Amino acid sequence: MGRRKPIIGLSGGIGSGKSSVAAMFAEMGALVIGSDALNHDILRQDKVLETLARWWGADVVQPDGQPNRTRIAEIVFGDAEQKRRLESLTYPLIAAAREDMISRGNLDPAVTAIVIDSPLLFECNLDRQCDKTVFVEANEELRLERLRARRGWDAGELRRRESWQLPLSEKRARADFVIVNEGPLERLRPQVAAILEQIAAGR
Repeated sequence: MGRRKPIIGLSGGIGSGKSSVAAMFAEMGALVIGSDALNHDILRQDKVLETLARWWGADVVQPDGQPNRTRIAEIVFGDAEQKRRLESLTYPLIAAAREDMISRGNLDPAVTAIVIDSPLLFECNLDRQCDKTVFVEANEELRLERLRARRGWDAGELRRRESWQLPLSEKRARADFVIVNEGPLERLRPQVAAILEQIAAGR
């Protein structure tokens, strides 16, 4: 039986660079479990798509059979009840997939730690599963610049999405470690390495 690996929770504002930090943890031997990636996989399941089409109409499924994520986002971010409805369908499936990955990670001798990368780490109480939590910080101007380039978002869209989450100040205050990601990627690696070393040593 594998030794239980330390579990690290990763959070931060949208566009803060959590993915870059997660990739560095992975390069250092951690198993990264991305909640967004799990959600994308779950949404592609036939039974899930059939349910969404029954609830919201056929246009939530694209002609190629893939989920119409833009349409789904319009529905759930505009209606709290529909958002809860979607979460009641997908969250148990995501949780089961996450637990399976954690179990497999604990059995893998090559895995140094397990990272739960989730935009809703604290909102969904996933921090309770973690030994330590890390908050990735970047100022709003920089985050918006990144999101404009990658997703075409404006300031209103960023604030609308983040209005469904806890304030960033609260997430930061609840985290055990803070990584500042406001410069070149070269500045990130030493921060990530130092945190992983401390957590692996039980500090």
